[in-house]
Amino acid sequence: MNSEAKIYVAGHRGLVGSALVRALNRSGHRNLVVRTHAELDLMDQADVSDFFSREQPQYVFLAAAKVGGILANNTYPAEFIFQNVQMQSNIIESAYRAGVDRLLFLGSSCIYPKFAAQPILEDSLLSGALERTNRPYAIAKIAGIEMCWAYNRQYGTRYLAAMPTNLYGPGDNYDLRTSHVIPALIRKMHEAKTGGQEEVLLWGSGTPRREFLYSEDLADACVFLMELKREAFDSLVASEANAPLVNVGAGEDQTVRELAELIAAVVGFDGVLRFDSTKPDGTPRKLLDVSRLNSLGWKPKTGLREGLELAYRDFVQSFTAQAETDLLTSPRRFEAGA
Repeated sequence: MNSEAKIYVAGHRGLVGSALVRALNRSGHRNLVVRTHAELDLMDQADVSDFFSREQPQYVFLAAAKVGGILANNTYPAEFIFQNVQMQSNIIESAYRAGVDRLLFLGSSCIYPKFAAQPILEDSLLSGALERTNRPYAIAKIAGIEMCWAYNRQYGTRYLAAMPTNLYGPGDNYDLRTSHVIPALIRKMHEAKTGGQEEVLLWGSGTPRREFLYSEDLADACVFLMELKREAFDSLVASEANAPLVNVGAGEDQTVRELAELIAAVVGFDGVLRFDSTKPDGTPRKLLDVSRLNSLGWKPKTGLREGLELAYRDFVQSFTAQAETDLLTSPRRFEAGA
């Protein structure tokens, strides 16, 4: 991608999309196209088609999605599958019709089978049953991968799918009803510390193992992939036998209990952590095999402790006032799933 190329970032206000905009700016890309929901309804096929016809972007980062943790996925399964399939289908079809050169589709590690061999290879896709609690979302993301692959085979497009592990970072969602595990734990620990609570109750047994990646590192990986030289990029998207799929992760994991203890230390909460094992754990382990990405020359820069400290600083600076407002109107429910 040269510095003058027009680049569309779908979902630029989200955790991943905002990190992508920052990463692209750092890389010298200034011709970025972004639209808010009020300006462009990604659920409206005609609206999306008109946007691509007018703007004619050369590159697309498809980071727009409806996301959430176990509680949100269990509560709104229909919305998770319908909205994600609709948005990504509209963008991929319109990108093809507009002649987009490269497209990067952002998926999720939940696409892989619940009991996939660890660490999880890209070839594990569709090799077993999915985790029930997020199956609608996972199927939507699998549909996006298959759509990229189908368009590559039939139309000669060059669309790549990046599967990130669990993410956290600046601009995360700290709503306890819909957030993922790290922002939920950060907010829960912070409120316990500032409220003088002696214990924090967490969902699940604390035994599942999870891998986490700082969102700025993911964005850096995505830009790295889109800027690969043509031969290297085409080797990822031109195969008839293998899905155009690359795992993006840190290459190491820890238990949810270990994560909670680390976040408590970062936040400064020194009370008791109590786990409610009657609540769902989700997949026992999700560690991605990142050898494909590493072999291309990319590795993450931010360790978990450093990333959590940065994330907590962002929470204190940007979200404390909103969190306190939410407490007046929202039930104090919590889930620790990923």
